[in-house]
Order: sequence, then structure tokens, then C-alpha cells
Amino acid sequence: MPFLIALILIVLVQWFHMRLLRLELPERLHRWLPWILGLLHLPLILFAGMRVAGIGGQGTLPLLRSLARAGFYFQAFTVLHLIIAMLAEGAWRVFRRVVPFAGGEEAEAPVDPSRRAFLRTAALASTGAAVVLGVGGARQAYGDPEIPRLALTFPDLPPGLDGLCIAHLSDLHAGPLVGLDTLRRWRDLTERERPELVLFTGDLVDSRPEELDTLLEAFRGFQPPLGSFAVLGNHDYFDDPRPIWRDLEEAGIRCLENTSALIQRGGATLAVMGLQDPMARNGRFRRMVFGPGPRPAEASRDLPADVFRICMNHRPSEWEQALAAGARLTLSGHTHGGQINPIPGFSSARLIGPRTAGLYREGSDLLYVSRGLGVVGLPIRVGAPPEIAILTLKRG
Repeated sequence: MPFLIALILIVLVQWFHMRLLRLELPERLHRWLPWILGLLHLPLILFAGMRVAGIGGQGTLPLLRSLARAGFYFQAFTVLHLIIAMLAEGAWRVFRRVVPFAGGEEAEAPVDPSRRAFLRTAALASTGAAVVLGVGGARQAYGDPEIPRLALTFPDLPPGLDGLCIAHLSDLHAGPLVGLDTLRRWRDLTERERPELVLFTGDLVDSRPEELDTLLEAFRGFQPPLGSFAVLGNHDYFDDPRPIWRDLEEAGIRCLENTSALIQRGGATLAVMGLQDPMARNGRFRRMVFGPGPRPAEASRDLPADVFRICMNHRPSEWEQALAAGARLTLSGHTHGGQINPIPGFSSARLIGPRTAGLYREGSDLLYVSRGLGVVGLPIRVGAPPEIAILTLKRG
């Protein structure tokens, strides 16, 4: 059903786009438009269908995937083009009401040359806007991430945990849009902060388990004193996650899915918990279920009642689940801070929930939502720079 809805949307958007292009382009090109648009989107539709059906091995998909990505980028440009065209059409109608033109009723004809010229100018503006957005967004996405350094104070923090430095990494999306060089730069910046503990809060890969190889290669040999831990995000469940679980453990990154680990520091004990993402029970692509989703009781089972607890939980919308497990500090990602925020001061992530990025408080309990590091869909970020959060626990 989601695939069918997406297919209908693609066809509908391109139908409107074709009508707009017929107005903007010379008439001799009109007969080729359906064929050109169809060829652009056929790989996208075919790739999406194969992914939903769970067919196509690792060696058979790279070329199709690249062509499908090009179709997706064109779809994004189409939406931008249509939005600007609608705004231009609205501006033209307002202008026509305010400033009368000679010609009476004939001025309202669809072939009005002044209208056509105006819309062509708007089309050029949309192309220019797409280029500016793309260049600026790519520089923000692939430039050095911001490194917010926050001191988080808890009155009941055990003395032995005072000063504990944690690196919080989220949404790396290793894959076609995030390569080895980028991942190595993120690793170097993280290691430079000398964290004692590294926590990955999901979406390690873009969509396929084998994409984890570049992430593990980039972080090979990075061994913080208190270890590295991870939970999986929704993108990690787009395919069979079992290879991801296996490879993380073999690389020394312990994967906590509805379970916990105890860490000793300065005579005090810290519990690091992880909640499984709801996508585990979705079975969206391969019709397979790989877990029950978040289970707070399982994650906190057998933990001492008074132990200080940190919970990794990919989605900030699941904070209540972490609180149910007794988490004093919850770390999440998922939102990308909206990733593309064309309206200054407004995060697109607010469309999916109120916790978009940064620090949130519920009584004495804290939630930190990372904007993440990678990108999904489009290789750009606008008003949502990537980040590596360095969090230091303080008693007071």
C-alpha cells in the first residue's frame, strides 16, 4: 500500500510538471516530454518496487540504485519547480487585477505571451533557487559538524560518575551519500574530544547491512576507555538487521536492544540501556519481524534500583518509554533537526513531533536530541548543521 500511494504521487506530480513544462518549453519539445519524464522515473519506481518485494542482491542493485537516486533528485526539483510556479501564477493573477492590461478578455487567454514570459522567468528562478539551495546545503551537510559541549547536572549523580565525558553520535547513514572519507573525519573529530564513552543512537546505515562496513572501517581502532555502545534506528531495519548486530559486536561496539550494560567508574556504577526501535516489528520491506519494539521492562531487568541510568533510544517520540525504564538521561536522534529548514526559525522536524533538537527536561530527567551527522534522501542540510554532541555529567 505505501508503494502504491508513492507511485500515485509520483505520477500526479509529474502530470502537473508536464503541463507546466508545456507552457515553458518550445512546442517542438512537447511530444518528447512524457517519454523523458517516464525514463527518468522508471528506475526509481523499479528500485522501490524491488526493495518492497525484498528482491535484488547486493551485486545487482548499484547501477539501478544510482539511476533511482537521480530520479528521486529530479522529483525533489519538480516539487520545488511546481511550488515556485504556483507562487508565480498567484503573483501574476494579483498583478493582473491591480494593473489592467489592454485587450480586455483576450488578456485572459491561456496563450497570453506576457503570462508565458512571466512563468518562464519563474522557471529560471526555480532552477537558480535549486542550485543555490543545493550548493549551500551540500556545504553545510559535508562541512565539519558542530560540536556542542554541554555539562548536564544531576543532584543525585554518584560522585564516581562526576565529570564523565560522553560522545553522542547519531544518524550517520553510512551508504551512498556518506562515504569513508566523511566517516573518518567524524571519527577523528570525535576522538580529538577524548570521550570516555561513545554512544551511537541509530541509523548507522542508509538502508542495507553491508553499508556498515565503511563505518566500522572508519572507526577501527577507536577504543574509548569505557567502551562503545549502540542501538539501531528505523533505517537499520530497512533490511535484515542481523548482520548489523553481528558486525557491531565483532567490532567491539556492543548493541543494546532492550537490554543494558553496567559500567564501573570511580567506584560508582552506570547502567547504559538501549530500547529497540518500533521499526523492528514493522516487517515493512521483507515482511519479516525482528523484534517486539521498545520494551522498557526488559531493558531495565535485573538492574539495581538505585543505579544511575542512561538510555539510548533512537526516536525522541519514545522518551516516555525510556522514562518508564528509569532513565535519568535519554539520548535520541532520528529528526536530523529537520535536515532541510527553508523557513528560518522553524524546524521541519516539528511536523513529526515537538522534540526536534537539543536538550529537553521532564522534572529532573533530561533528553538530548541530536541533529545527527548524515543525510537521508537529499545530500543537503539547510538550517540543521550536523553535530557531534559532547556531554559531560556533573553532580550538583
